[in-house]
Amino acid sequence: MNNGDITGIITVRTSSTRLPSKCLLPFGDETLITHVVNRAKSYGIEPIICTSTDPSDDVLENIAKECKIRFFRGSLNNKLKRWFDCAKHFNLRTFHTIDADDPFFDGHEVIESMRVLKEQTCDMVAPTKSSSAGGATVGYSLTTKIIGRALQNIPKDTDTEMMWYFLEKVPDIKILTLNDNYPNTPQVRLTLDYEEDYWMLASLVNILGNNATRSQINTFFFRNPDFSKINYFRNQEWKKAQLDKKT
Repeated sequence: MNNGDITGIITVRTSSTRLPSKCLLPFGDETLITHVVNRAKSYGIEPIICTSTDPSDDVLENIAKECKIRFFRGSLNNKLKRWFDCAKHFNLRTFHTIDADDPFFDGHEVIESMRVLKEQTCDMVAPTKSSSAGGATVGYSLTTKIIGRALQNIPKDTDTEMMWYFLEKVPDIKILTLNDNYPNTPQVRLTLDYEEDYWMLASLVNILGNNATRSQINTFFFRNPDFSKINYFRNQEWKKAQLDKKT
């Protein structure tokens, strides 16, 4: 498929609680959010910053303008509605979700996920198992239509942070899980929620650079297994927090 057909909606807000304004933290030669924007561009994926209408996110609108990319501002808590309104605003039938918390996402997996979505006529392609376990290589490929269906019975101010919980309830939804591309993937946590995550990720980008591929990252962790101990202990807490949000 033509990479130009792929839109990556970058989900980002500054109102994070565990690590405030983490998207604005220094990250190698850039800030975290500009790194994510440029990483998407490097794979031929068109980035759209998708943030909230809260005044605290004015800075993200300004960054989008500085980066000369499109942006959308919508619901603060209802992430599904924000995505849906963004997709409708830009007339998108399909898109991929790029979480600004996942700075070393793999653009090749994003492209493969979108290919599967279109060729298998799915409603949703879920991340690989290793990505969902903390590897953070790829997000969700979605149709705008399925999000609209999920929103039909959800009050507009619902907190839909755990969006998959709501989507899985849609009758007859067709979901596939993306196959893992990397055999023997090291157990690492490459998503940003806690201070220890930032220590590890900031150290990694200083060692390997902003353009490090996932193959290079995997090789690094195989050669330096103790490096993952900086933040991997946080994974259980992170998984529990996800489940708590769902209930």
